[in-house]
Amino acid sequence: MSVREGRVHDIPARLFRVSFTGELGYEINVPADYGDAVWQAVYTAGERHGIAPYGTEAMHVLRAEKGYIIVGQETDGTIIPADLGLDWTIGKAKRDFVGKRSLSRPDMLREDRKQLVGLVSSEQLEEGAQLVEHAGGPMLGHVTSAYWSETLHRPIALALLSGGRSRTGDALYVPMPDRTIAVRVTDPVFYDKPSKRLDG
Repeated sequence: MSVREGRVHDIPARLFRVSFTGELGYEINVPADYGDAVWQAVYTAGERHGIAPYGTEAMHVLRAEKGYIIVGQETDGTIIPADLGLDWTIGKAKRDFVGKRSLSRPDMLREDRKQLVGLVSSEQLEEGAQLVEHAGGPMLGHVTSAYWSETLHRPIALALLSGGRSRTGDALYVPMPDRTIAVRVTDPVFYDKPSKRLDG
């Protein structure tokens, strides 16, 4: 989470130490006209280190393995940082900020709020699929992201689940038109929980 200005391939650039995937990563910002030249230069310099480009699907799998959210996918207008385990991002010592009062309203403090959880199952889940405790039971939440994890050799999913963190270890079900899929509620971080890979 730091930034430096400098030159890459003799082109003015900003280098950001950030990661959307949970791996050691950087973003290089250059004027758009120089994007291809910088891409080629970085790729060529990195070949001896085994650098490899990857696409957006791989990026999404990696971020889900780490429990990283996508705004608009793991969030909607009802989700607050605490629901995602991100309440640490709120400056508690700040006297005031936009939205501070709203975070202390009774509805925001309910124990049955939907919270981000991980799901493991024996087969791939569908995004948007509902979660229930038993056949015909009330809907408790829904799958927000679902992928095959090559690293873990199994399907993984993220979900928003009513009282989610208190249900870790619970067995739930995903009703589908032709079958019901059993799932187990887990922590949303499936891989490298201490984030050691970010340190390189």
